[in-house]
Amino acid sequence: MKNITILIITGLSGSGKSTAIATLEDVGFYCIDNMPVDLLPKFLEMPMEPDSEITGIALVMDLRERSFPAKSSAVFNDLRQKGYHLEILFLEAEEEILLQRYSTTRRQHPLSPEKSLLDGIRTEKKQLEDLRSAADLVINTSKYNVHELKSKILDIAQKSKKLVPMQINVLSFGYKYGIPYDADLIMDVRFMVNPYFIPELKELDGETQEIRDFVLKHDETRNFLKRYQDLLDYLIPLYEKEGKAYLTIALGCTGGRHRSVTIARIIYEHIRATGKTVELNHRDRTQPV
Repeated sequence: MKNITILIITGLSGSGKSTAIATLEDVGFYCIDNMPVDLLPKFLEMPMEPDSEITGIALVMDLRERSFPAKSSAVFNDLRQKGYHLEILFLEAEEEILLQRYSTTRRQHPLSPEKSLLDGIRTEKKQLEDLRSAADLVINTSKYNVHELKSKILDIAQKSKKLVPMQINVLSFGYKYGIPYDADLIMDVRFMVNPYFIPELKELDGETQEIRDFVLKHDETRNFLKRYQDLLDYLIPLYEKEGKAYLTIALGCTGGRHRSVTIARIIYEHIRATGKTVELNHRDRTQPV
């Protein structure tokens, strides 16, 4: 495990550590929440499969383990001396923000059974001072919403290791069989001229050259494709930046056999040509005419 990044996520309770580790898990990090610091060296000695696609390791460690502040410095220094690439990310937020977040979630602060919530926050801050000073990066999340924090964490992960790409699925479907429940973007292509009403084309499907030629010979189809491909070229990088793990682009016509199949194939080919990870599925292509 010495050739991959080990990211220790720590900091104040309520500062966004759960959001951070969930974001890293979505992009291929192997994640563990509330890892006891004494177990870290043994964990890192475990063999990793040669074909593992793990992007990195992210571990949340904090005052849920009361001895963590006292033990962490020695453990981390020893691992670095052994050649492990270990980075510490410290998350914090202003007191009033932490109080608001705890009021919203109604979760219990790890030190609040012994103190008031505000006293618990201040005690935790005091106990983690040395760890904050030793951190490679400190982020104050007070002004971040969830999406902004995810974007920040993705930037950190990008610098640490190549990320697992967003999985894009292009799906054709027929409205008569229902809208796909997992679609993120749905485009209705029923405005296009329907080859169903051409007797010699009715029994074919949108993967045949005859249907493709018929659909693409109309100006409105070609104009639509140019505009829709430009829109996807604009949107896909934004979804990647936001940290979306999966994106399903659905194209629908009446029966899901002709127009949507052809257009889905063209959209798939366009996205694949940009180097993205993309799959193509025709949900209703084999339905009876």
